[in-house]
Amino acid sequence: MPLVYQQNINAVTQIGVWHIAEEEHYFASVPLQKEITHPHKRLQHLAGRFLLKVLYPDFPLAMIRIAATRKPFLEDDAYHFSISHCRDYAAVIVSREYRTGVDIEMVNHKIKNIVPKYLSAAEQLLLPTNGIAETATLFWSVKETVYKWQGTGGTDFIRDIPIHTVAGNEQQGVVHCTFRNTIPLKVQYIFFNGNYLTWVLSDH
Repeated sequence: MPLVYQQNINAVTQIGVWHIAEEEHYFASVPLQKEITHPHKRLQHLAGRFLLKVLYPDFPLAMIRIAATRKPFLEDDAYHFSISHCRDYAAVIVSREYRTGVDIEMVNHKIKNIVPKYLSAAEQLLLPTNGIAETATLFWSVKETVYKWQGTGGTDFIRDIPIHTVAGNEQQGVVHCTFRNTIPLKVQYIFFNGNYLTWVLSDH
């Protein structure tokens, strides 16, 4: 059972990462709610929803709806949740009370070429002289996490999600940012198997 990471963040919130090593039939219990023709993307879709049930066995998979922004949600908000996929990994965060966002990203050295598209000049000053690709990947993941937390679209990564400070090291820590200059957020991160896992909770 390739559950490679799990954490009880608090009494009502869990996060987990699944390493996808199975054939599609392993996830036969998971309803495929939309047509996905690409085999690996279909595996990612199924693994993410399977992991929801691993963390919370009573999670109502059949009740998941997809917003116009492609954010999955439950109409009754019995659970707040977020799902992310990257290569052979699926990550989910689920909470009974808090708004959530999660992202998982593999470090990609090509990301250095697009840094100005999602980081302001001030944010670029936070990038280290060495290990730029790692921190740039982390910052991208942080902004993806906040985007998923927000969930309604229309978000500009530079204008709406400024990153202010980072507290931690290469392996784990917290990135402090704000959403649209009104909501302060603390995005947690860990680094493992070449991936950054980032997540956020809020009661807003």
